[in-house]
Amino acid sequence: MDMKLTLKLDQAVIEQAKTFAKAKNISLSKLIENYLILLVEHERNTEVTTLVKSLSGVLHLTENFDDKSEYQKHITSKYKS
Repeated sequence: MDMKLTLKLDQAVIEQAKTFAKAKNISLSKLIENYLILLVEHERNTEVTTLVKSLSGVLHLTENFDDKSEYQKHITSKYKS
């Protein structure tokens, strides 16, 4: 069921959004609706699971740990001829 929503936005933002929506051949309402759907889905999909929360803090690295250097060492040793 569609409902009406009133928004108060900067005029320049509205004009840019209208131009963008027109170029994509969709209504401004549909553009905003799609954006809000993406926002909500992204938030839902990026929630930290209980497992990840339980693992948080398990790995203790030194303050000067260089992950790129360590990864390079790992790759070099893995694919050494």
